[in-house]
Amino acid sequence: MYIVIVYDVNVKRVNHVKKFLRQHLHWVQNSVFEGEVTRAEFERIRAGLREIIDEDEDSVVIYRLRSRPFREILGTEKNPIEDII
Repeated sequence: MYIVIVYDVNVKRVNHVKKFLRQHLHWVQNSVFEGEVTRAEFERIRAGLREIIDEDEDSVVIYRLRSRPFREILGTEKNPIEDII
């Protein structure tokens, strides 16, 4: 499955969330990650985020898609996926 994760977390936890997600997904721009994952990887990511964030204060939105969506970039792309080897 293809997932997109968007987050808004307290500044105390933002670097921890970003570092965690970089281990699993491609960084697109500030507070946005995406990538193809297995069901098991998805569950690990979700569980890991639950351990990091404060659910009373932070927000993480996960979009699950069946395949990689068409992307249209307006302006400058922050971190092109094509850069990945």
